[in-house]
Amino acid sequence: MQFTAKQISEFLDGAIEGDETVKVGELSKIEDGGNGSLCFLSNPKYENYLYTTKASVVIVSSDFVPTQPVSATLVKVKDPYSAFSVLLEKYNEALNHDYAPAGIVQPCFIHPTAKIGKNVFIGAFCSIEENVEIGDNTRIYSQVYVGKDSKIGSDNIIFPGVKIYNRSVFGNRITIHSNAVIGSDGFGFAPQPDGTYNKIAQIGNVVIEDDVEIGANTTIDRATMGSTFIRKGAKLDNLIQIAHNVDIGAHAVVAAQTGISGSTKLGDNSVIGGQVGIAGHLNLGKGTQIGAQAGINFNTEENKQWHGSPAQPLKEWMRSTVIFKRLPEVDKRIRDLEAKIAELTAIIEQIGTIQK
Repeated sequence: MQFTAKQISEFLDGAIEGDETVKVGELSKIEDGGNGSLCFLSNPKYENYLYTTKASVVIVSSDFVPTQPVSATLVKVKDPYSAFSVLLEKYNEALNHDYAPAGIVQPCFIHPTAKIGKNVFIGAFCSIEENVEIGDNTRIYSQVYVGKDSKIGSDNIIFPGVKIYNRSVFGNRITIHSNAVIGSDGFGFAPQPDGTYNKIAQIGNVVIEDDVEIGANTTIDRATMGSTFIRKGAKLDNLIQIAHNVDIGAHAVVAAQTGISGSTKLGDNSVIGGQVGIAGHLNLGKGTQIGAQAGINFNTEENKQWHGSPAQPLKEWMRSTVIFKRLPEVDKRIRDLEAKIAELTAIIEQIGTIQK
């Protein structure tokens, strides 16, 4: 399937510089672009590739001005990254157009009380338990377990190996990648006088709202009571731990290997870097941004940036890192000064002795 530069510009509401009739049939990175490919430039550090790429069409910002001759046709848009992501989605849909399965593959188990919507696909070796409801156009691939009384909405994609515990509630247009676990026990144990621990029953559930995406091997614990919430439009990377009664705000983004402890509320539109550790029972304000490997053990205000462990405001952390790098030098200077002070002290003592 091929498109002209003109068709692409009309679809993206962009402007053309170059040959509007040139055709493209694939998407690529700008450094790997070849004849007939389409790529984008949004990060200035990749600008040099624009002047050497063999790509036929490149999407750039509307205010971009090249400093060297460009052989590719340019399509200028307001936001190249977002525009290219739209094209990637359309391209992906075209690639998978013939792979939109429906029906139930055997062997699998579907409890007689389960309610299955229209145009649903259920792959081999799935187990759909008692009183489960699955909405229209949902695709559930092989070896997925859906626990009893769970409700799964429409247009969802659940990839192989996902495990969904009892009473989980899903909205619509959710994507869950392989081996994620939804609704496992929260980590609750009561210490006893003899040093042992009694397990606290976890009787809540997990609620995942519309348009959420959850990465592979991510685990989301059910609430002790009530619900653990993943709000509308949130995006969770691979290998994330979400503890019991956590509330992930709408359109929040959380990167891999982050752990969020119990009962913490993450504000809408927050951005959390990789390997961040967040303590429990906190309120992180709307728009909070936390850099990779930071440690958070306090509430945060809205729209603040935090880095480091323990975390600091961004500007303070930047100043601190400068000092950290200079610590060996500072230590040497202090030792030198101590040595000079010792020498001066000895000289003063000798002078005092002579005067006596």
